[in-house]
Amino acid sequence: MKEKLNKSGFVFKSYEAPYQSPFDKLFEIFKELITHTSGDFDEAIDWLRQLDIEYKLTTPEYTIDDFIEDLKRKGYIQEEIDPDGTGNSGITITAKTERAIRQQALDHIFGKIKSSGSGNHKSKGIGLGDEHTGDFRPYQFGDGLDKVSMTESLRNAQINNGLGDFSLTEDDLVVEETLHKSQMSTVLMIDISHSMILYGEDRITPAKKVAMALAEMITTRYPKDSLEILVFGNDAWPIKIKDLPYLKVGPYHTNTVAGLQLAMDMLRRKRNTNKQIFMITDGKPSCLRLPDGQYYKNSNGLDPYITNKCYGMAQQARRLHIPITTFMIAEDPYLMQFVRAFTQANRGKAFYTGLKGLGEMIFEDYENNRKKRIKG
Repeated sequence: MKEKLNKSGFVFKSYEAPYQSPFDKLFEIFKELITHTSGDFDEAIDWLRQLDIEYKLTTPEYTIDDFIEDLKRKGYIQEEIDPDGTGNSGITITAKTERAIRQQALDHIFGKIKSSGSGNHKSKGIGLGDEHTGDFRPYQFGDGLDKVSMTESLRNAQINNGLGDFSLTEDDLVVEETLHKSQMSTVLMIDISHSMILYGEDRITPAKKVAMALAEMITTRYPKDSLEILVFGNDAWPIKIKDLPYLKVGPYHTNTVAGLQLAMDMLRRKRNTNKQIFMITDGKPSCLRLPDGQYYKNSNGLDPYITNKCYGMAQQARRLHIPITTFMIAEDPYLMQFVRAFTQANRGKAFYTGLKGLGEMIFEDYENNRKKRIKG
């Protein structure tokens, strides 16, 4: 695999992959670009044309214009009339593309987890449950017949008794172990303060990809679980899964308290036993909304007035048996000190991470947490 960084900072990867049709080849790149451009079709196509010039992605037989026509024909994009009534039209992506982007994010992140062997750790709570582990044990009195693995049991019978005089006895029976998994309610908090794009590093796009992949995994693999997503800057507000590709950083400070308040309000309405909050942030809390509606802001160091409010929210979540896992995309010692104090107040967990591996860590933590009953 070859990897290059172009002038925009976008990483283009050229894979030695099995044959793909011209459309599929371009569509893989288009999905990445549409995520980076927050759903801006025209900007994504402009970048695709530039990549085509540099990497010769198309041929005279199949051009970028042919690709655009195929996107329309397959229902991935649509033309919309300007709502202002000017008659101007623009091209936007459809719900079908949004689903495709989520699936691609899941494949990229979960594929890494499977290939690396992480994210698949079994809990110690093996017993009656609903998830197969692939491990077998001899049948014991009281085991339900629905737990008996007939394939393995018949194989044992053939080995133990032979094919000529076939018989199946209790000694041949084996039961497959299962894991009990309680339902999980998760809130994912994403920091969209201005620092998420400072210093030339795009931190919001990886956060969006993680959210899309997590949403796709939960809705397809664990439909009984729930995932709520919120963003926080000066304030906090919920967003829908379909909004994720269009998420942008704003000129905001970081009101961590508002995000935690909204997350706990969301989880109070859930009846599931297991509840958790994942928080992705790269900066210190720097903003509070005062009772009179005004904002108290301080970007210089750690303001005790703001941090003490954060510690109070962490303790409140602990009393509600809601663990908070913080993914801090920063390595400043004073920020790490804040996160350690915050985590101690909640008795949660913290990861000090760069952008690489963020998705794998969140997926592994999600899997581990939902395999056990969380106690306060």
